[in-house]
Amino acid sequence: MSRKEFRTLAAPDEVRAAIDGLELGGGTETVDLRGARGRVLAERVDAAVDVPGFDRASMDGYAVRARDTFGAGEAAPERLALAGTVHAGEAPEVAVDPGECVEISTGAVLPEGADAVVVVERTEAVDDGAAIEIRDAVAPGDSVMTAGADIAAGTRALGAGRRLTPREIGLLSALGVDEVPVRAAPKVGIVSTGEELVRPGEDLDSSRGEIYDVNSNTIAAGIEAAGGEPVVYPHAGDDYEELDDLLRQAADECELVVSSGSTSASAVDVIYEVIEDRGELLLHGVSVKPGKPMLVGRLDRADGGQSAYIGLPGYPVSALTIFRMFVAPAIREAAGRPAPPTATLNGEMAVEARSETGRLRLLAVGVADAGDRRLVYPVDKGSGATTSLVDADGVVPIDPDTDYLAAGEAVTVRLFSASVQPPTLLGIGEDDPAVDRLLDRLDSPRYLPYGSRAGLARLRDGLPDFAVVAGPNGEDTDAVSIARWHREWGLVVPAGNPDEVSGLADLVDRDLRFVNRGTASGLRTSLSNAVAALADDRGVSRHDLVESIAGFESAVGAVETPARRVGDGRADAGVGLRSTADRLGLGFVPLGDQPVELLGNPDRLERSAVDDLRAAAAELPAICESIPGYQCRGE
Repeated sequence: MSRKEFRTLAAPDEVRAAIDGLELGGGTETVDLRGARGRVLAERVDAAVDVPGFDRASMDGYAVRARDTFGAGEAAPERLALAGTVHAGEAPEVAVDPGECVEISTGAVLPEGADAVVVVERTEAVDDGAAIEIRDAVAPGDSVMTAGADIAAGTRALGAGRRLTPREIGLLSALGVDEVPVRAAPKVGIVSTGEELVRPGEDLDSSRGEIYDVNSNTIAAGIEAAGGEPVVYPHAGDDYEELDDLLRQAADECELVVSSGSTSASAVDVIYEVIEDRGELLLHGVSVKPGKPMLVGRLDRADGGQSAYIGLPGYPVSALTIFRMFVAPAIREAAGRPAPPTATLNGEMAVEARSETGRLRLLAVGVADAGDRRLVYPVDKGSGATTSLVDADGVVPIDPDTDYLAAGEAVTVRLFSASVQPPTLLGIGEDDPAVDRLLDRLDSPRYLPYGSRAGLARLRDGLPDFAVVAGPNGEDTDAVSIARWHREWGLVVPAGNPDEVSGLADLVDRDLRFVNRGTASGLRTSLSNAVAALADDRGVSRHDLVESIAGFESAVGAVETPARRVGDGRADAGVGLRSTADRLGLGFVPLGDQPVELLGNPDRLERSAVDDLRAAAAELPAICESIPGYQCRGE
């Protein structure tokens, strides 16, 4: 199969115009009131009855003729004969004649002759209950809701386009309505493509490059939030016939088909060929980053009509970006849903963010509260990193003609929703089990385990509230030490240590497969120092020893990853912690004791969230006691 080149990338307005020209369904359906929450009224609803349908008491008390209470007060109460009682839900069997009153409950029908209610607190029974002293003068209508006062028959109750929340459903219930006409939810078929995809909950074979399908559930949730009805179809591979059959089925059953993956210019991305052969391809590619590989078109149906089609990129961040920007608004319009409230906030870039000209870039960013300033920082691990979906608070649009945003530059963040709340506390630094347990004791923190070097660098920039640094950092900093602990580090080996690894020299002298951490990690720093010390002992260069360790220069991101690669047989040894080895049932060769320090930003020490951090840090002795190889002590 020949490689398909991207056509001229469409501008965002061109994409919106193409989608506006699609028919996404809609229409009207009638639903039971109990299933109407969240739906949108398709037609006006008028009141068919008065609410209330009778004059009723709005307070417990006594129904009276108002004129009989004129002049009544504490000093000169008016005495009225008690003629009877009326309870809610029963027809009055008594009338109020001049000089009389009737005991009445809230919501009860006002008896004939009465035109007001005196609240019970302003009365007193006398003559063994045969009479009631009235200590308050009332006017006609006091403590009475007249028939139709809430809503009168023939009145417009709710207009078309109104979203039905519990308030509207309450009004409809009061009107006796048991079913309502609503805008039909567009049915949207979801097809995720790729031989490598596995449904969450099923077994994953990483050796075959399998990954869990993120997009099906993510896009389905977005469709529901926009007012559509998602229909998730089985995965499709990259085979033309399989894709053709699946897309045809989805087109026959849904007004809109949304696929993810198989939209790029790769030789195996064949979905554009299916669209061209079985429908109409309107555009291929949009000048937005992330999200360039996008398709818009139509698919032929068996009944001779066509269903709308939109192809999303395969990477989750790209897919969700394009969905939010183009697909969700179209579904909302078809479902009659209003656009959700938008929210923006202003801040300044904490660090420089580079871009590429020619495409609108939607830079995923997080937000940090810096007291009198609000700092904005990039959260960009690439379109394939799903953690970017939750580590970011919104996006900063970067114009296609802009090369970069400078540190300190004023920016406006488009929050993902009006409900997004920036974290109470931001930390950056070493991946560490004690930090994880410390964070569990705080309210809505955000911690970015980018490594000790990154923590120190960002602390110099003034971005986080705190940083966690492991090992000797060798830097002079103004940061304030909040807490300190130690962890045992070394080489994680298979259970039973079958290769009889005894120390760092075995990695140098023997043909062992090794897994290292990234250069920002404190573990990597301590290991490099140990290699340098061994090189000095042997009178050789550090470079020579590094060259002899198979895998030293390759690196993985998380603290447990080297150990897990040892556990599944992909490596003979990996740098790691005793706590990790114990938890995973692996062997451990100790190499040293590493200090870990929690450093506070000196400009944020007065924040209440930092006070909470200090309080949580006081529990570190108990935390360390529960983790193998950890000690909470000073130098």
